[in-house]
Amino acid sequence: MLRRPPYPESLETRKEIEKHINKLLEMDFIRKIGHNKIVEITTPVLITWNDCKSRLCGDFRALNNYTKADRYPIPRIPHPLDKLAKAKYITKMDCMKGFHQNGVKPNSMKLLIINCHMVIYEYTRMPFGIKNSPPSFQRMMNIIFQEEILEGWMVVYIDEIIIYSETVTTTHQGVRVFIHTPTQASQISRSSTCISIQFQQSSF
Repeated sequence: MLRRPPYPESLETRKEIEKHINKLLEMDFIRKIGHNKIVEITTPVLITWNDCKSRLCGDFRALNNYTKADRYPIPRIPHPLDKLAKAKYITKMDCMKGFHQNGVKPNSMKLLIINCHMVIYEYTRMPFGIKNSPPSFQRMMNIIFQEEILEGWMVVYIDEIIIYSETVTTTHQGVRVFIHTPTQASQISRSSTCISIQFQQSSF
């Protein structure tokens, strides 16, 4: 069943949904459905919590059941950790709203319609909750940073970017390369709302 009504919501949940919807509208990641557009699929939204931070997520389980799986490999955790074993300096960067940085084809947007107590919206970027969001984003990041990964000073795990080196100077050079990469990634890195950076000396 691909046409589903909104879930019952508490007052707290409604406030969180409104906050996220307004932010996504501001960033052009979603748009309102016009009154003359035929809507065949609607997906209710959920609010998930992690460390007191909320995230808006479409309940796309029904759609995922009909979706052919993308088998693009996601790195296993031990493999990136092995590369960091000899590093003295580690810089971790987290691309916030990560999946939303990945586009979707116009003819797929009709499948990405969410509803809540406010109105019906359509995603214009890859949403959270889609089965193929992680492998699709991993592929995009691997393509953008292919050279840096092969040079052996960067690890990418979905929306986590780690720069590792033995000197502060080399680390700073790596961060500058990342920030000035003339690709879609540079648009991510220039926005203070899209990326946070942690710099620390390794204790390995």
